[in-house]
Amino acid sequence: MNLSSNSCKAVKSPSEGASVNEWLQWLEAIHPTEIDMGLDRVLVVLRRLFPKKPNARIITVAGTNGKGSTVATLERQLLDAGRTTGAYTSPHLQHYNERVRINGANVSDTALVAAFETVEEARGSVSLTYFEFGTLAAFVALDQAGVQDWVLEVGLGGRLDAVNVLDADYAIITSIDIDHIGFLGDNREVIGFEKAGILRPGIPAVCADPVPPSSVLQQAAAQKVDLRLTGRDYRLEPRASDPDIIDLVIADKRIALPAGPLPIESVAAATVMAVKLLPDVSLDRLGEAAKAVNLPGRFEKLSSTPLVIADVGHNPHAARWLASKLYELKQQRGGRVVAVYAALGDKDIEGVVSAMMPVVDHWCLAGLDVPRGLSVSDLEARVGEVSSAGASVTIADALEAAKSKASEPEDCVVVFGSFFTVAEARALLLGGSP
Repeated sequence: MNLSSNSCKAVKSPSEGASVNEWLQWLEAIHPTEIDMGLDRVLVVLRRLFPKKPNARIITVAGTNGKGSTVATLERQLLDAGRTTGAYTSPHLQHYNERVRINGANVSDTALVAAFETVEEARGSVSLTYFEFGTLAAFVALDQAGVQDWVLEVGLGGRLDAVNVLDADYAIITSIDIDHIGFLGDNREVIGFEKAGILRPGIPAVCADPVPPSSVLQQAAAQKVDLRLTGRDYRLEPRASDPDIIDLVIADKRIALPAGPLPIESVAAATVMAVKLLPDVSLDRLGEAAKAVNLPGRFEKLSSTPLVIADVGHNPHAARWLASKLYELKQQRGGRVVAVYAALGDKDIEGVVSAMMPVVDHWCLAGLDVPRGLSVSDLEARVGEVSSAGASVTIADALEAAKSKASEPEDCVVVFGSFFTVAEARALLLGGSP
């Protein structure tokens, strides 16, 4: 087992008083690869940092899509019930501190730098990726804050993700679809096996996928997991008298949940888990907490004139959900949908475009100037024939072209394809840095 790397020895760690950005620049250089699946190296450092399991309830969330919405909903419900709560999510949109929230607020620079310093001291010669180092730092920050509940989002997969070095006390699997083929496999059964790697013997768990792969069910059964399944243990019923409400039905109990903007399947899964975690809290209170959740980058309104909506969806499963929301919007408003699309090269571009084609009237393609980002010419080649496609080197130019194209009051611009795409659009329209 090779735990060291020449690259981590060659780059000196930041000096005392270094900023968060200086630490992040250093983290990008300490490991030879961006993604290095496996838990051996992370476990060595975890045991140095935490000889015993942290004194908190660990709720781990895995899935292809909907993880961030699930974490945000459950976090809000726990906080509303008076539980001190920490959350770890990735990636961030504009500031790294967004990845670690303590009692609903982004972690401070001071606490984050202190956590980085603690991990670096414990690491020794063990080489960690940017994500692995950041994950351990998040654990340190949450532990230092002394919060009662940790809600942790898996970064990629589940079984071999750094988050999974901590044994979950509770688990949620949101959805299972094709993404990250090079790391997780090219079919739902194999991917489901990876996602179900977060399960532990006998723990309560929720699976929000309406047709879970047998690999998930088999692992849950083998470990005697108390698994709650949508369609069997709970269901969702649109409320005929109020289109803004969808009822979550658990046995004979009903909880009014918001129909949007977050994926209702994720909101429901979080709420089913909240019922387990908060047995003394009223169902009405859980529903009200869910309605208060606001998550940047998830069908987020960035502008009114014209209407600009941003969504971080970047795979076919997410694109189908986004297309359904845009279809509902077109039914309400009429008008055209103009899409600004920029993406990473390892994504299923063809599948995403196919899912969005029925609702997009005009495409404005853009290049993405980040690692693994597609240039606009490469994106054009991957997209193929789309209706009235326009091409821009930058997202800023594509956004301006889209806003000009959305000339009628009822028209809508949707910006999607990557966290990077949405981050840049938010910076352009709301201010700040991407």
